Amino acid sequence: MIQIFFNEKYHLELPPKHRFPMDKYRLTKAQLIYEGTFTESNFITPKPATHEQLVTVHDQSYIDKLNGGNLTRHEIRRSGFPYSRDLVLREESITGGTIAATYAAMKEGVSFNLAGGTHHAYPDHAEGFCIYNDIAVAARDYLHKFPNNQILVVDLDVHQGNGTAHIFKDEPRVFTFSMHGEKNYPMHKEQSDLDIPLVDTTTDSQYLEIVQENLVELIDRVKPDFIYFQSGVDILVNDKLGKVSISMSACRERDMIVFETLYTKGIPVAVSMGGGYADRLRDIVEAHCNTFRVAKHLYE
Repeated sequence: MIQIFFNEKYHLELPPKHRFPMDKYRLTKAQLIYEGTFTESNFITPKPATHEQLVTVHDQSYIDKLNGGNLTRHEIRRSGFPYSRDLVLREESITGGTIAATYAAMKEGVSFNLAGGTHHAYPDHAEGFCIYNDIAVAARDYLHKFPNNQILVVDLDVHQGNGTAHIFKDEPRVFTFSMHGEKNYPMHKEQSDLDIPLVDTTTDSQYLEIVQENLVELIDRVKPDFIYFQSGVDILVNDKLGKVSISMSACRERDMIVFETLYTKGIPVAVSMGGGYADRLRDIVEAHCNTFRVAKHLYE
């Protein structure tokens, strides 16, 4: 049974007209249950990440600032969210969700965190709606238990996984692959192990070909024991924060390529949702639901 980690704390009340589509988490879960793709039994409440887990990636001084509410105005603006204690609890829970999804995927082949993909978070600061870096913390936890294993991070969000690239720049056991809009946020890019910048005019067929060729080549070269998939859907043509113009069907085909490749090769994958900011909330939810539907078709 595919396990999907979700907590009601993933929903954070935001000021009116805030541009982050917070409702997408609850609505994605509701849609998947309504249509019968999954049942309530598939959804599991994760334990929050512990301090011991968070500090393997994030500086103690930064964790103290978050817990004490001592962020500067600049740091709060940079995060993209208004500060609150609920925000900190949310981020601890989301990070715990990706940690839990890691070990569930090892048993079932695939598992989901119905949030996460917070790839802009650095050890000492938040950026772009990312407070703690869930994939990085989960990867460090995994490597603590399996120190001789190799991880591949497949980040297909439209924005570069700059925080993840920075965190693992000197870690040979984690290979970071980011495929993102060349002219999109963040303006200053870090150096992943493999970066593929996309021009704004990238077509569906070009995009899918790049995904297919590079994923297969990387698996053959890196030989990962485990994969984290950041499945952002902000590549859509009507995404307000994206700049590439990929169709809904091609976004779904991207997920099919990833899951079919990993399923065939028997490599477990933990999936974090990543971004999605289409001008219609229903399009964001539909694109995220497609990721879950494709996995359900293959793995169950």
